[in-house]
Amino acid sequence: MKRIYILIAFSVLVFGVACTAEKEGPKNPNIIYVLADDLGYGDIGAFNEQSKIKTPNIDKMAAEGIMFIDAHTSSSVCTPTRYGLLTGRYNWRTRLKEGVLTGKSKALIPNSRTTVASLLHAHGYHTAFIGKWHLGWDWALKSPEQDKGEGWDANDFDNIDFSKPVKNSPNTLGFDYAYGHPASLDMAPYVYVENEMVTQVPDSMSENTGKYSWWRKGPTSDDFVHDDVTPNFFRRSIQFINERSKEDSPFFLYLALPSPHTPILPTAEWQDKSGLNPYGDFVMMIDNYMGELEKAVKDAGIENNTLIIFTSDNGCAPAAKTDELEEKGHYPSSIFRGYKADIYEGGHRVPFIAKWPAKIEKGRVSDETICLTDFMATCAEIVGYSLSDNEGEDSFSLVPVFEDVKRNKPLREGTVHHSVNGSFAIRKGDWKLILCPGSGGWSFPRPGNKAVIDSLPKYQLYNLKTDPGETENLQATNAPKLEELRSLLIKYINEGRSTPGIPQKNDSIDFEWKQIEFMNR
Repeated sequence: MKRIYILIAFSVLVFGVACTAEKEGPKNPNIIYVLADDLGYGDIGAFNEQSKIKTPNIDKMAAEGIMFIDAHTSSSVCTPTRYGLLTGRYNWRTRLKEGVLTGKSKALIPNSRTTVASLLHAHGYHTAFIGKWHLGWDWALKSPEQDKGEGWDANDFDNIDFSKPVKNSPNTLGFDYAYGHPASLDMAPYVYVENEMVTQVPDSMSENTGKYSWWRKGPTSDDFVHDDVTPNFFRRSIQFINERSKEDSPFFLYLALPSPHTPILPTAEWQDKSGLNPYGDFVMMIDNYMGELEKAVKDAGIENNTLIIFTSDNGCAPAAKTDELEEKGHYPSSIFRGYKADIYEGGHRVPFIAKWPAKIEKGRVSDETICLTDFMATCAEIVGYSLSDNEGEDSFSLVPVFEDVKRNKPLREGTVHHSVNGSFAIRKGDWKLILCPGSGGWSFPRPGNKAVIDSLPKYQLYNLKTDPGETENLQATNAPKLEELRSLLIKYINEGRSTPGIPQKNDSIDFEWKQIEFMNR
């Protein structure tokens, strides 16, 4: 009889646990998004067998997750890409039609717009930003009526009151915790801002004129050591993972690296390790830190249900001394044409890895065309949220690809690319139409080279399947395809979205948008 009671009690206990687990449902995954800065598609061994840079930790992550070999940033420079990543909307729908912001620029994202952080925060996530912001925030000014200068000169910061909080910051866009610096690591001011307050008021000026290590002259805080910025962000991120892994609620960490962008500053233990130049050493250092971050996730016991994404904000920059790298047999853009700032593939095609053991079968490779704007819709599907018509207008969920769901059509109908000078390209299937005669960026033929540009056709049409290096312009022999792609781009611009839904308006501007002249031909 006693044995029967024990069996009944055990059955009740098991049944109760099962009911509890079923009632609570599956916990949403932790999400870690690591965005490298100016890292080329060909710098990672998993994406380029000919790479001369050793990246064993990132290669291992690729082997344990899914590699996207046709992933793109929404722009070939940093600020616009970061806007698209956090909002799921193309950058050129804002006032920023070309170029990037500075460390002094006002906030680009209004508090009224949904971001990945605000979406996840609303669904129970603890959200954190650590790293390079470069989307503007509003500094406190000593004399607002006398403010001048855009932030390219050291004197432009004289009117900032660094003792007062910044406004319209990452914290107002959904991040519970925010720690980082305003813009690129070569753009002043050189200060850390933690939850809207500068950690130390700058009391000196610094400048570096080194071949690889240069940064612009500007105000600098005592606690801001350029060489230690990347290590500092990784240390803080690992600490954050260790602390939040003990909590019941999921977390979202947006780790926006300032590297391997200039200044190129590998620490002492990594100098001369690559056998190439300091850029190669810097990439190896980042790879090592990625290994430490992944180890922290594993040691915390949260690896199975943590989605880790690793990618870059655009292609490798010429400032990495790409000519030196190429001379030694390393091609940061692999087989693709161009580099950072360009409309060509090397400007915006980037390595993209997603690892989520609970959902993603390891060792997969996807040739699905994706864009960094797709993060918004991906997060929305993960938490079971339906985006409104004015949210994530250019974002498509990657969850079906993660789960290897069979589909009868591509994830994206078309994908729009943008260069540093605001030139457009649109990709659909194997075909890519460029709406300018040159690179739109810093590679030959540069927009400023009038003699060469005037001798070229107005448009460029490439079949990337047969010509991934964009060497044979087919615009003269395939007019129907050119017009098909041009019309699709015009539709996306006019409707304020590239996803299905009610048309939206692009942000209003008070200047001529010269880069859309192709719409009026």
